[in-house]
Amino acid sequence: MDTAMLLEYGWVLLVLIGLEGILAADNAVVMAVMVKHLPEKQQKRALFYGLLGAFVFRFTALFLISFLANVWQVQALGAIYLLYIAISHIVKHAKGKENADKTKQKSGSGFWMTVLKVEVADIAFAIDSMLAAVALAITLPRTGWGEIGGIDTGQFIVMFLGGLVGLIIIRFAATQFVKLLKNYPSLETAAFLIVGWVGVKLVIYTLSHESLAIIPHAFPESKLWKFIFWGVMILIIVWGWLISVRQKKKQNQS
Repeated sequence: MDTAMLLEYGWVLLVLIGLEGILAADNAVVMAVMVKHLPEKQQKRALFYGLLGAFVFRFTALFLISFLANVWQVQALGAIYLLYIAISHIVKHAKGKENADKTKQKSGSGFWMTVLKVEVADIAFAIDSMLAAVALAITLPRTGWGEIGGIDTGQFIVMFLGGLVGLIIIRFAATQFVKLLKNYPSLETAAFLIVGWVGVKLVIYTLSHESLAIIPHAFPESKLWKFIFWGVMILIIVWGWLISVRQKKKQNQS
């Protein structure tokens, strides 16, 4: 591999890592909400085991990427699941049943069930990030080192490293979100709103899939949708932060 090709590969890998870092933000919030009810030591273990399983899935999926590109049902199930847990929490909170909900979580969402939920959520997120990785990697010149799963070995390595770094970012970002939710409990409702909004994002991606084409295929990548998605995301974060800081001050004064 000559210097020019090496620089090109390095640049695409940096872009891919940046993309994974951006996508990791909403992934991390979902992971944090899912493990929050566990004891602190189990939270870290659940994130580790959950993301370890997700890593195995992503690595395997690189060999099956041409098949997974057509599985819109994975995104649809992920969207339904995220919307369900968000709406369920908000409805119970509005009815003043938070204590009952916490009791139900402790009895019904054990350690390994939580690990499973983390894995399922990450699989729902993984499809688009992997497709984006493939779209970036296949623009690179072929190395001539053979093929892995029908993909040039050099391109495969770039996709593999990008996905690995993305999971590491999610792991540590989720841990920080868990700490933030512990210090500012009022942020939990905002976190569930974000989970629901990410569910809406998956709905948009599902409806724009080529197999359905209910909305234009290019819409999820359009400037309009990105402006709407990140605009609403920022509004939820700002609202949640202001409410949590206000309640924290009241608690300190009382």
